[in-house]
Amino acid sequence: MSKGTSCAKAIQLWEEKNEGKTAAEAEAVKLTCMIPPVDKMDNALNSLAVCKHLSLSTNAIDRMINLPGLKSLEILSLGRNMIKKIQGLEEVGQTLRELWISYNQIEKLDGLQPCVKLQVLFMSNNKIKSFEELEKLASLPEITNVLFVGNPIYDGLTRDEAKPLVLKRVPNVKTIDGEMVTEEIRQKALED
Repeated sequence: MSKGTSCAKAIQLWEEKNEGKTAAEAEAVKLTCMIPPVDKMDNALNSLAVCKHLSLSTNAIDRMINLPGLKSLEILSLGRNMIKKIQGLEEVGQTLRELWISYNQIEKLDGLQPCVKLQVLFMSNNKIKSFEELEKLASLPEITNVLFVGNPIYDGLTRDEAKPLVLKRVPNVKTIDGEMVTEEIRQKALED
């Protein structure tokens, strides 16, 4: 099997494409759609000290790692990979506001507890099978926007039927699956 692109190589390619910029000084670094794909996160990412938005979407990453060097990280985009478990967010939990992790293989919502500033969680098309998993998000004080379409929890439900079930477990959210939570949805959540 061919070896994937390393994070160091992906950063080098980003710098070549963005002439005159160094990734270590950039606030947004997008290492998406690498050929061959990035197959693992590694310590080279820790050189991105001022990065606020890191995107590694559309690669072949199967595991998240701690990123102690990313002291400013606010948005982490890992959509369209092969990640099975949310982990390694301890070091960025104080700054991370958005986690975009749709189109992966995630079954459980463990690993988000350190993310006390998390407002947005986009994780459509994963493998969440139980609404009880969503209860783990209720402990996140700032969570307001979630996306769960395409997970097994929605099987047999319309989006309108699913929204009150999400709201019941994550009462602070204001947006579910791209739509504002209405008073009608709040009432249904209370009734169920």
